[in-house]
Amino acid sequence: MTGYNLKILGMEVSFKSNVPPDRVNKARLFLEERFKVLEERGKKLSKEKLLIYLSLSLADDYLELEKKFNEVENSISKLLDRLEQEEKISLRGS
Repeated sequence: MTGYNLKILGMEVSFKSNVPPDRVNKARLFLEERFKVLEERGKKLSKEKLLIYLSLSLADDYLELEKKFNEVENSISKLLDRLEQEEKISLRGS
């Protein structure tokens, strides 16, 4: 496990993870970019509120992607079921 000491959004954080450094850095940059957008829109808001809005935004993105993933997974499952049924019908007719 790799230990990380990062400065994210002006705060020091330390943690250990099996995630490769490039992935950690991409995540850090992503958070900083999203926070910057929120900060520009809500200049009068505290950092804590902006972090809460960022968390809500990321949670919403995750939930929507999870929903889409499940829909795709269900569609693939239905297609596989249909293919299996067609294969059974085709084998009976042979």
